[in-house]
Amino acid sequence: MTVQSRRERPAKPALTRQGIIDAALQIMNAEGLRKVTMRRVATALDTGHASLYVYVRDAEDLHAQILDALLAPVVEATPPEGTWRDRLKALLIGYHTVLRERPELARMALSTQPSGPHYLALVEAILNLLHEGGADDRAAAWGVDMLLLYPTAIAVEHTQPKPARHASGDLDTLTAVLAEVDAARTPHIARLGHLLISGNPSTRADWALDVLLDGILHATPPPG
Repeated sequence: MTVQSRRERPAKPALTRQGIIDAALQIMNAEGLRKVTMRRVATALDTGHASLYVYVRDAEDLHAQILDALLAPVVEATPPEGTWRDRLKALLIGYHTVLRERPELARMALSTQPSGPHYLALVEAILNLLHEGGADDRAAAWGVDMLLLYPTAIAVEHTQPKPARHASGDLDTLTAVLAEVDAARTPHIARLGHLLISGNPSTRADWALDVLLDGILHATPPPG
């Protein structure tokens, strides 16, 4: 067996932050976010894992950078026309889609605060649209968290999607329970049971965003 001299091997590409993120994305797409560790990425890049710490703080930071990279097209896809509310909803739906398609990232987003350039561009776009809609500065600044938390939480809710037959079975069970509640003990549930499970997910999500936006615009101004 002929052993190739190190001097004859092609030089490795210079290690960069973007190169680390690209390698992490490839691993996540192929094997899932749990496999995106500093050592796993270092192996993919043929380097020591200690070298990565020059560019990312730790695995949590690396995961946040993956999310930031995936957010790059979200702001760009916001329709240039339409009301400020419609454009803001489209922006938030785009954010939700990124997380819904990668549920492991959704769970991560609940506990890790992204701070990359594309996430900041998303926040900037939300603030701009809230300003266009007439929200005061403090309400807009505080409202951003609520607006991003809702699509994140909905994505987390579906991190372990059930087979369609199970989901249908759960709804059938809930429907049966609501139909048999004691009206004397739970009169509101008895009267509104059919409404509690009405509407499709898209319609309910659109309504929920309207509730949040109306609240941001019309709630009592927060204390200074």
